[in-house]
Amino acid sequence: MLKPRLAPDELHRLQVLNALNLLDTAPDERFDRLTRMAMRLFNVPIALVTLVDFNRQWFKSCIGLSDSETPRDTSFCGHAILGDDVFVIPDAAADVRFFDNPFVSGTPEVRFYAGCPLRVSRTAKVGTLCIIDTKPRQLSTDDILALKDLAAMVEDELAAHHAATTDSLTGAWNRRGFFKVAQGSIDYCARQDQPVTLACLDLDDFKSINDIHGHAEGDAVLRRFVEGMRHCFRSSDAIARAGGDEFMALMPAAGETDARLAASRLRTWLATTEEKLGLPYRTSFSVGCVLRDPRLDRSMDDFIARADTAMYHMKQQTRSGAVPIWHASGLRLPS
Repeated sequence: MLKPRLAPDELHRLQVLNALNLLDTAPDERFDRLTRMAMRLFNVPIALVTLVDFNRQWFKSCIGLSDSETPRDTSFCGHAILGDDVFVIPDAAADVRFFDNPFVSGTPEVRFYAGCPLRVSRTAKVGTLCIIDTKPRQLSTDDILALKDLAAMVEDELAAHHAATTDSLTGAWNRRGFFKVAQGSIDYCARQDQPVTLACLDLDDFKSINDIHGHAEGDAVLRRFVEGMRHCFRSSDAIARAGGDEFMALMPAAGETDARLAASRLRTWLATTEEKLGLPYRTSFSVGCVLRDPRLDRSMDDFIARADTAMYHMKQQTRSGAVPIWHASGLRLPS
């Protein structure tokens, strides 16, 4: 049996999945309606909306199976999310990758499988809409298009959940989404015995931009700041607007050097970008960065509080002139 590989963007994929806040939730008619449509349209006994977690696939909607989840190692959907198109197995019993899979050799005796990856936030493939039969079969081109159309309807429902966890102005995670993403990333790093660093960032004197240049310009600053964070932090880092002019970045598998360099890159990117735009102001910020310590950070609130304290300490030093504003990173910048 061929076990599915982890996705190349596995950490980001799990962050998006956790932020949806759908795992282990009650059945939902919005999803069940779509699996019923798939079952009738393709005349199959089993149709599923699956969410592929780190070590399991969990069924948000399940027609034709009594289980609510199965191991990821034996899942067909774990393979489906590795590709961009519909993943089709015409006869699993005759396929060297699956003939000895327990769901092929045993109940429910899967023979045919077709799964369309479900994308959230454009790229993250969190699961599939899949159809399963107990006898071999093929899908026509029109069948594949129909399955994709149904999958797009599932994605619309997932997008509605995703919108509830993102900031409408900047597109970054909001505080609710960040808490879900952060906890999933922390758990992932704990399993991999990797460090986690949290950065809390706060714009300096942001009120004056609103007062002098107007709130529309202030909104542009906030959007540009998140754009800069996405450019200067890694794609696996969870970026959030905590509220107002406060931001957070959770950096899995990262230490103090990574946080220091990301803050330095962001300062340079902002200065260069605003100079090119010919803006009459320059955006500056204070940031506090802390490495997670399980003894101190028993909750996300504890972790954030420590980073917040480091950030405010640096902001006070900057205001007093003890630290130049372009070095106010919460950490000593490389010389």
